[in-house]
Amino acid sequence: MQNPLFSMEQLVLASARGPLASMHALDVMWVSFYSIGAMLISVLIVSAVRKWVKNGFLSFIIRLIAFALFTIGSILMVLVVFTWPN
Repeated sequence: MQNPLFSMEQLVLASARGPLASMHALDVMWVSFYSIGAMLISVLIVSAVRKWVKNGFLSFIIRLIAFALFTIGSILMVLVVFTWPN
């Protein structure tokens, strides 16, 4: 039986540290703060749009921007959580 190019142990150990593992721990902390801030700003934008914007098309565009900001913040937070064992 031939040895595979990468064993399963090597593959698991290489990916166990997470996608942001090459960054310093304090930089990962700042990424988590930025992601929390992005999610908070998107919630505030949606709340402000519901209260003050009456134009339906403009409301949709601003909510779409807020949704994109929330998605970016969520993806960054997932990357931070997957880097946690670092």
